[in-house]
Amino acid sequence: MRQQHTPHVVVIMGVAGTGKTTIGPLLADRLGVPYAEGDDFHPPRNVEKMSSGTPLTDDDRWPWLDAIGTWAHGREGRGGVVSSSALKRSYRDRLRAAAPGVVFVHLTGDRKLIEDRMRQRKGHFMPTALLDSQFATLQPLGADEAGVAVDVAGSPEEIAERAVEALGRLA
Repeated sequence: MRQQHTPHVVVIMGVAGTGKTTIGPLLADRLGVPYAEGDDFHPPRNVEKMSSGTPLTDDDRWPWLDAIGTWAHGREGRGGVVSSSALKRSYRDRLRAAAPGVVFVHLTGDRKLIEDRMRQRKGHFMPTALLDSQFATLQPLGADEAGVAVDVAGSPEEIAERAVEALGRLA
C-alpha cells in the first residue's frame, strides 16, 4: 500500500527571470494544489520602487515576506505553491518562522539565459538592470534547508516535471 503524504507547501524561488510565475502554476497543477503569485503580496510602494529600477531594502521586504508566510501557514497540511524570490537565507528563515513546513524549489540557471528571458517578458515591473543586484544578493539553499535546486533550461513543462521529481525525493 502506498503511503499518503501531506502535500508540501512549496515556495518557488530564484532571481527575477527564472520563471517563477510560469513554473509556479504548472507545478501547483501537477501537485493538485493552489498557486499564489508572490508579486501580488507586495505593497504598492514596493512595486513603485522596483518599477523605477530601485532595489528593495530588507525593511521593504519584511511585510511582503510576512504576507507570503501567512498564506503559506494557512496552507499547511493542504499544500500550495507560492512564488517568492527568497534570495537570502534570512528571507527564507522569515518564511519558515511563519510556516515551518515550507520547502523551497530554487530555480537556477545560466545568467545569460535568464537575462534573455527577461528581455522577452512583457508587462513586468522588474527591469533587467536589477538582475545584477539579484545575483549579488542570492544565497543558494543551504544543506540544512528543506528544498531542491532545479535548472531552468528547457521548456516550462520540462522544468515543472523536474521540480515534481525532485520534490518527490524529499517526501
